[in-house]
Amino acid sequence: MKTKLKITGLDCPNCAKKLEEAINKLDGVKNASIEFVKNALTFESDQPQLAIEKIISLTKQLEPDAQISLPHQSKQAQKQSKKWIVDLTCLLLGIALGVFIFFCPLARWLYWTLYVVSALLLGYKTYIKAIRMLFKGKVNENLLITISVVGASIISEHMEGLMVIALYSIGKLFESLAVNRSRRSIEKLAQMQPEYANLLVRKKETRVNPAEVKKGSIIVVHAGEKVPIDGVIVSGQSSIDNKSLTGESVPVTKVVGDEILSGGIVLDGTLEIKTTSLYKDSAISKIMNLVENATENKSKTETFISKLTRWYTLGVVVLAVLIWGIVWAATKNLEDAFYRGLIFLVVSCPCAFAISVPLSYFSGLGNASKNGVLIKGSNFLDVCSGLNMVAFDKTGTLTTGEFEITKITPSQNFSKQDVLYYAALGEQHSLHPLAKAIVAANKKPIKTIKNVKEVAGKGVEYVLNKDNYFVGRMSAEQKSTIVEVYKNNSPIGTIELCDTLKHTSLDACKQLKLMGIKTALLSGDNKQTAEKVAKQLDITEVQHNLLPKQKYEYLKACKEKNIKIGYVGDGINDAPSLAVADVGFSMGINGAPASIEASDVVIVDDNPQKITTAIKISRYTRKIVWENIILSAVIKITFLTLGALGVTGMLAAVFADVGVTVLAILNSMRALKYNPNKKQKNK
Repeated sequence: MKTKLKITGLDCPNCAKKLEEAINKLDGVKNASIEFVKNALTFESDQPQLAIEKIISLTKQLEPDAQISLPHQSKQAQKQSKKWIVDLTCLLLGIALGVFIFFCPLARWLYWTLYVVSALLLGYKTYIKAIRMLFKGKVNENLLITISVVGASIISEHMEGLMVIALYSIGKLFESLAVNRSRRSIEKLAQMQPEYANLLVRKKETRVNPAEVKKGSIIVVHAGEKVPIDGVIVSGQSSIDNKSLTGESVPVTKVVGDEILSGGIVLDGTLEIKTTSLYKDSAISKIMNLVENATENKSKTETFISKLTRWYTLGVVVLAVLIWGIVWAATKNLEDAFYRGLIFLVVSCPCAFAISVPLSYFSGLGNASKNGVLIKGSNFLDVCSGLNMVAFDKTGTLTTGEFEITKITPSQNFSKQDVLYYAALGEQHSLHPLAKAIVAANKKPIKTIKNVKEVAGKGVEYVLNKDNYFVGRMSAEQKSTIVEVYKNNSPIGTIELCDTLKHTSLDACKQLKLMGIKTALLSGDNKQTAEKVAKQLDITEVQHNLLPKQKYEYLKACKEKNIKIGYVGDGINDAPSLAVADVGFSMGINGAPASIEASDVVIVDDNPQKITTAIKISRYTRKIVWENIILSAVIKITFLTLGALGVTGMLAAVFADVGVTVLAILNSMRALKYNPNKKQKNK
């Protein structure tokens, strides 16, 4: 059984990783995972209550400031806010005491007393964590800082010792602020979840849990309320704010007959909606499920950094001792050798790597979510950035799936309206998209025809005033989508229809081309129809008359040629292709559950333009990740070298460590603020 808990009070990703490893070693606990940025702890256990007790006990030992609770317990959040005030107060008092003792003449005993109090106020949590982890046979960055402070005190570098712990604590404060900002962006998504639904039964409204509403029920949504479940409007008209759902800032007007997604906010009027899904299958529920699990699939870069930090700290301690030994052997100066070893410890803290890389990816995922693109993990975010080809399914992906009449050709003695009328008589009860388009276009009143017979694979037959009519496809002509109408086996005329292109499809294909990405159309339609759509959208390559298996084989062949390919689809038959592609993009509104499950990226509002949004955000995020890695590595290597050679002192080392951490964090936050819709130069 999978259980999810809320864990607050962790102040660094390394601490979270160490705690996660320890929890996974507990009896009866499997697959424990801590999402540092999301304050989430998940695990599997046959006895969850017993496992929770063990986890709480272990957490108190390793991370006394951490609090474990059930999700959305506000009391824990209040406790954490008070702890933040206590931490800030201790930091300010510690700095004030440090300044006081260095600038005021004091008796020796008073100087040392205040010095120790200052050092404890500035870093008591760091020292406690270092000692506790050391007793468990583990070392981390807390130990590096503790050794540096104690070492500096031993060799009488008191000011530098306090500066080390003061700047480290300030850096941790910046980390906390940056992470909390990212957390708030995800909490905004959580606020999209509706708390209730107004169920209409016998003209009376009853407020219920959205999960209790059955498919086909009538719900009422008033001005200012969130739409709780997907449905179709049966009464009323309103402007809907879908900004938090799709990223679109302009409200959209919805009227009777329009589909409406859960998560949108009704700005005016009152709507009665007939639900078309259960709450768990609604758009908002899908979004929250994907967001909750998005950070479980980590990129190769993030996984590598995570694995590296496990052994990094121990390696740093060993190298520091080695440098101390080499310098001592070369200079015969024990104090100078010890000092240079301490500098190495300070500079080597892995904070910049440990926090900036996952924070960059998390910010990118959060930004994508705000823009109506749900990416199921940072690994898929990474792969999106390297795509060099995107293949599209046609119907429901590039087109609306709704047909419109383009041409009516009547036979002699019949008008266009006659052809349309007799066709509508036969198609009035059909749910086929072509039938719906014909019935909608007919303007004459339609009689109810009872003796309608379906001719398998061809169309329908009916009798009117003793005349036999046929509506469908009798000839073998396959040049375009045509419905033929016959009276007593003589042609009345033909109706030519086409699937309507989404208004954003052309721009999506143009943008992909500007970004240096090839496009392909993989369609089950005939050659003429497929090539016509490809020409309209300026798509590079066209494959027609394809079965689902042939689409799958095409994508597989591309991968064998080392082409990084994405596939965009919405139907059940697209699921195999979505799974085999390097990145599968599915449609969130009209997409089949199987296609959404098989895909790696979900486009919330079915807008193909959002594919370019996903790629732009992924490229920008990956750029930031490597900027942080290179920046941190270059600065650390430079100051490690200078410190080992005795060119720089400990203060410079502290500024280098804390400075690069703060810079990396601030740089990571750019991924959250990046605007993918802003005009920019593309490669």
